[in-house]
Amino acid sequence: MTTTEPQIEIEVRLDADGGARMRRDVRAGLATDPKELAPKYFYDERGSQLFERITELPEYYPTRAERAILDERSPEIVAAAGAPRTLVELGSGSAAKTRHLLDAMRDAGCLRTYVPVDISEEITHETAESLVREYPDLAVRGLVCDFEHDLERIPDGGDGRLVAFLGGTIGNLYPEARHEFLCRIAGLLGPEDRLLLGTDLVKDPARLEAAYDDSLGVTAEFNKNVLRVLNRELGADFDLDAFEHVARYDAEEARMDIRLRSLADQTISLEALEISIAFAAGEEMRTEISSKFTRERLEHVYADAGLEMSGWFTDPAGDYALSLARAPRSAR
Repeated sequence: MTTTEPQIEIEVRLDADGGARMRRDVRAGLATDPKELAPKYFYDERGSQLFERITELPEYYPTRAERAILDERSPEIVAAAGAPRTLVELGSGSAAKTRHLLDAMRDAGCLRTYVPVDISEEITHETAESLVREYPDLAVRGLVCDFEHDLERIPDGGDGRLVAFLGGTIGNLYPEARHEFLCRIAGLLGPEDRLLLGTDLVKDPARLEAAYDDSLGVTAEFNKNVLRVLNRELGADFDLDAFEHVARYDAEEARMDIRLRSLADQTISLEALEISIAFAAGEEMRTEISSKFTRERLEHVYADAGLEMSGWFTDPAGDYALSLARAPRSAR
């Protein structure tokens, strides 16, 4: 436990050997058909910078749409959530978007505690120190961890929590993993707690594909960055120019399917794994999925995980939604 000042407590629960987990993940992914890499490995420093550029592209609407909802409707969201005293944010980063929620909670007179949950200790400390200056009465109880594995370490607010999982990240999980994740969230929610979930909505496939394959090629560069990460971390010898970015909408699964396609027959060596992997010309390796939802579909997803929808908020164009969920009344 690291404490920087009385209002701030940061608990660090990082895997002692994150490299070992990466090696396990990559080895398993390269053995599947099709080959697959976990999207979390996009996000080294360069990958994070590229993603920030993506969010500003004209084709990429989700970030702007989510920000618009938070900007316009945070007071409604806070009221519908029962004026919670604690805001928990999964994947908090710099907390740029959630300041709208913090402002709304402060203005409603209910803000007491902010719990940022993030993989970066440095960013979590910086964010905590910034927020206690902006909100003098705020207590920050940060948790540095891989929240996919450490959800149960989130502190119990005791008097009503709003657990925010924004950015549409839930869409990156396959249905089984998404179900497991939401079941674990359901197990954490007390009677006064709510989940606030960001989801991208089903729309014209051409718009979806443009959002993931922009005209400037920034998304393609972001996609290929995962190969750069493997070259650096695992001693791989991927030639980035020997792969091309592929983004297509799978209407049957209602999700974007992001891949890298090999442009030639080639064999890749991964020194840290002591393996070589062959790619045929035209072979594709999946690097990300991004599921899209309708309100009805999301209600079923919640119900299957033991949750019920209690609020629905969209941007004016209906491109994106923030929804509130709670444990069913019959379960409380």
